[in-house]
Amino acid sequence: MIYRFGRFELDLARAELRAGGVPCALEPQVFALLALLVENRERLVSKDELVEKVWDGRVVTDAAIASRVKSARQALGDDGRTQRFIRTLHRRGFRFVAEVKASRDEPEPSARAAPGRSMDEPTATAPLQERLARPSIAVLPFRQVGDPGRYAAVADALPHDLILELSRLRWLFVTARGSSFRLRDADADAGEVGRLLGVRYCLSGSVELVGRTLAVTAELADTRDASVVWADRYSAVLDDVHRVREEIRARILAALELQIPLHEAHLARLAVTEDLDAWSAYHLGLQHMYRFNRTDNAAATALFQRAVTLDPGFARAHAGLSFVHFQTAFMRHTNDLAGEIARARQCAERGLELDPLDPFVNFTMGRTFWLEGDLDRSLGWLERATSISPNYAQGIYARAWTETLAGRGLEGRGHVDLAMRLSPLDPLYYAMLGTRAFTHMVLAEDAAAAHWADRAARSPGAHVLIAMIASAAHALAGAEARAAAWADNVRARNPALDRTDFFRAFPIKPESIRARVAGALARHGF
Repeated sequence: MIYRFGRFELDLARAELRAGGVPCALEPQVFALLALLVENRERLVSKDELVEKVWDGRVVTDAAIASRVKSARQALGDDGRTQRFIRTLHRRGFRFVAEVKASRDEPEPSARAAPGRSMDEPTATAPLQERLARPSIAVLPFRQVGDPGRYAAVADALPHDLILELSRLRWLFVTARGSSFRLRDADADAGEVGRLLGVRYCLSGSVELVGRTLAVTAELADTRDASVVWADRYSAVLDDVHRVREEIRARILAALELQIPLHEAHLARLAVTEDLDAWSAYHLGLQHMYRFNRTDNAAATALFQRAVTLDPGFARAHAGLSFVHFQTAFMRHTNDLAGEIARARQCAERGLELDPLDPFVNFTMGRTFWLEGDLDRSLGWLERATSISPNYAQGIYARAWTETLAGRGLEGRGHVDLAMRLSPLDPLYYAMLGTRAFTHMVLAEDAAAAHWADRAARSPGAHVLIAMIASAAHALAGAEARAAAWADNVRARNPALDRTDFFRAFPIKPESIRARVAGALARHGF
């Protein structure tokens, strides 16, 4: 895309500003700032947005912002007094005010127009979103339905809480409250929100009080076509408004953390593989990663590798590579276990170097220690992941699993139950059920263990080691026929698996529990 204003041309494809056809010397940050303002010329760009999109959310001073704006003005022959191109709105932000003509002179063969939009029709947000492929969201104040009385504040408090918690996810750009709450009284649909705030997703909702029941609806929309990606309704009796608010907030957060990556992966499948950017490749890799088989694990590896090739500083893509190397070792898809463990650790360490506060990165680091049976060090990283993001369901599940293998069944049960409540559609839900079964095995509650193990092994996507848990659980419960059936299921899927593989994958620490499970497996040929 080329933007023309005055005697200047701003060429996004070449990252070049030209004056009369001659390239101008411009620092990368100054170019990025100018491009952001030009692409969003129909609206104010706040300082918060500048920091997030030009400085990638790092802490910068007002003086640093002013310096880059001054450099952009100097390149255009503008200054703070005349402001012919860049106008300052005191304490609010900046806006590009010169008349601009946009053209796409030489479209790439793979370029595709958005539905309902011609190739040459300019748009304020699409080019920026194409380059900043990281998903973005605006959370609007919720509408009040009827008269919620003294609970009216929930309509603002809940979205405010969501903004704070979503910002912890690291992979999601969240518009600041000061910007999104300005649309409180505007009759803007999702498409208009996307145009005004430059975001890909919009979360809206309503709050209604019916008697003593608080009802909250939430709706996630894709601003590109205003389609509804996900919606749900929550209700609870108001015995404690703070508890209810916390519970609803946690469930919405967990749903968004699942639904947005699913939608991103769906969109990525529509693209040619060679056209995938780093974020699209990453989200598509996630969908293959959770299937725990050789073919999908190889596909996930290739996609994560593409993501880090396109963006070597992409922490989550390095964490994804750690996960697939973990999976190769965990599922015994290699004869080089030591090598795969080392690669899983190296990728997680690289992710931590790039972003030590990403919960997924810390989660993958914790999992690498499972492979060595070092549950204490594993638990330390998993506790860190859930401390960074308290509603991170997979981190909570992994923490529960580690606690349970260490013999702390009741602690593990509390955490795995929380994970299942937060993310009932999670791709690792079968593993959560398997963890629940293990909490009962650890406490010698064998009938309950068999019940939960059956549920786990029958769940969609459950890998073969989950069936091995079911065989052991039924044997401990005295249901030998069911134990034998699950043992046959294991051998049909992977005849090479034995008891050693089971304990490498599940390093149970208490010797008495380990001996009970070993005996149960031995009775059925493992």
